[in-house]
Amino acid sequence: MQVQDPSELNRMLAELKVEHRQLDTAIEQLAETISRDELQLTRMKKRKLQLKDAISRIESRLIPDLDA
Repeated sequence: MQVQDPSELNRMLAELKVEHRQLDTAIEQLAETISRDELQLTRMKKRKLQLKDAISRIESRLIPDLDA
């Protein structure tokens, strides 16, 4: 199901950006620990990339189509 309402897309975009920032902070903290869990770190980085892709898709949907 594709959301078309710009206000709903903006809300989703804001939520994804918050989650992305929180994950970035968590990754930095985990990377600094001596006994870090590499598998967890890898999963967190993968999730961060998925969030970045989702953010990019929503941002591109918010750009109005212009007929050339």
